[in-house]
Amino acid sequence: MSVKPVPQGYNTVTPWIISRDTVQLIDFMKRAFDAEELACLAGKGGSIEHAEVRIGDSVVMMFDAQPEWPPTPGFLRLYVEDADAAHRQAVAAGGTSVTEVTLLFFGDQVGRVRDPLGNLYWIQTRVEDLSPQEMERRLGDPEFTKAMEYVQSADFFPGRASDLH
Repeated sequence: MSVKPVPQGYNTVTPWIISRDTVQLIDFMKRAFDAEELACLAGKGGSIEHAEVRIGDSVVMMFDAQPEWPPTPGFLRLYVEDADAAHRQAVAAGGTSVTEVTLLFFGDQVGRVRDPLGNLYWIQTRVEDLSPQEMERRLGDPEFTKAMEYVQSADFFPGRASDLH
């Protein structure tokens, strides 16, 4: 029997979050996105050395940062069945809305939420399959231009202007 290069249940890319409080992060992900905890291994002193949760069909790995490390928030895109409902659930779980769910030119409804630890989630639902020509046409449509301006003007980090889009 040959060994699979990608283990069963994993995808070829797995996000990995360095957290200030992995236990709190897991709790948020469970409440916000119905995450299933797969592993949570504490080291000496109680810090989390390795943890994994499954959200939908994807695994997210995480561990506690060392105190001297700078903050390194994660940025994750989640495709869900209903972006509006998932956005509301994430806010109810303690997240902060960065942008309300908005239809963008490429056919996705997109809303963003920052968790209590500073990680940012793009919560998206594909609602339209569009040709490249239609997407290009929409880039010049004032309705979609206004939507992109709204999304791009949102401050990802409290108290600091952001130019990351």
